Amino acid sequence: MIHTKQLMMTGRKTIYTIAGMVLLGSVYSCHFSTGETQHKTETKQAITVPVPETFVAQKGILSATLQVPGELIAFQQVDIYAKENSFVKKIYVDVGSEVAAGQLLAVMEAPELNSQLSAAASRLKSQEAVFLASKANYERLLETSKTPGTIAPNELDLALAKKNSDYSQLEAAKASYNQVMNTRDYLEIRAPFNGVISVRNANPGAYVGPSGKGSEFPMFVLQEQKKLRLAVAVPEAYTSYLHENDSVLFTVNAYPSLKFSALTKRFAGALDTKLRSQRIEMDVLNPDKKLLPRMAADVQIPLIGKDSVFIVPKSAIVNSQEKVFVIRVSDNKLEWIDVKTGSQSDGRVEIFGNLKKGDILIKKASEELRNGAPFNTK
Repeated sequence: MIHTKQLMMTGRKTIYTIAGMVLLGSVYSCHFSTGETQHKTETKQAITVPVPETFVAQKGILSATLQVPGELIAFQQVDIYAKENSFVKKIYVDVGSEVAAGQLLAVMEAPELNSQLSAAASRLKSQEAVFLASKANYERLLETSKTPGTIAPNELDLALAKKNSDYSQLEAAKASYNQVMNTRDYLEIRAPFNGVISVRNANPGAYVGPSGKGSEFPMFVLQEQKKLRLAVAVPEAYTSYLHENDSVLFTVNAYPSLKFSALTKRFAGALDTKLRSQRIEMDVLNPDKKLLPRMAADVQIPLIGKDSVFIVPKSAIVNSQEKVFVIRVSDNKLEWIDVKTGSQSDGRVEIFGNLKKGDILIKKASEELRNGAPFNTK
């Protein structure tokens, strides 16, 4: 009985041992099979490299828009000072007054000018009397000299010289009188052109005079506002796109939903030394005076090329630290082509370089696609 039990126990141990070995072999087999499959997959993925997408180089005309800041200024503006030192007698306009050319703005008074005018008038009348007397004397002597031997020639010459001298003195007296009269006319301040009074610094009774000689500030500032200037600084690279009478759109902060138009009229013809830009002025009609001088404007300049150039996606251009280039496929090899860029719009860019129509270019270029590397589409 004991022997039989030992045999049975020994058989069970053998069976358990064999089962354990079978199970361990299965686990090892599964592990090995999975590792081999993963290795094959990774190898396959490493071998499968996507071929870069290409496109054919074509020429076209790119239409883009350049946004630059601008400023509205009055078409004409003048600081009005008193010509002579005087006192303000009466003012006929105020801030916001719309005036016409020649309209009376203010009247001054200067008592000393009246005295100067009276003195000049007296000198003029006195000189007229002297001239008339010398003229009459000369004419009498001339008439008498027609009888031979009555008047010496020298006496007639002296009378003529006296008449001419008195005439010159009369002309000088007239000039002095007119000068005082013109000075008195300056006591009336009139508008030099149509516009709006934007600043008033004088009141009745104030002492005024020329700039720095009686007045620190102008009596009035007159602006022409029904026509404005739009001044912009256009970068050097874009100066060739604008020409005289080109139409330009702009917006202002006061009316963000409205677009206004302007016509290019004046070009500085030189670049600013600091900004490397050209000042361009445009005329803006403003009959309702909705726009005001000194308003900031957001100007949209159309950049429409006249010549057909190569236009490529922005992704086709590589901007490295050394150069800017595109990648061309030539004879199943990659070739880096140096280019210069121009205007860009909606992800497209103008390029200039050693290219020709029909060249095959890489659409998504990068420095990883090395120059001279083989290119196989299979």
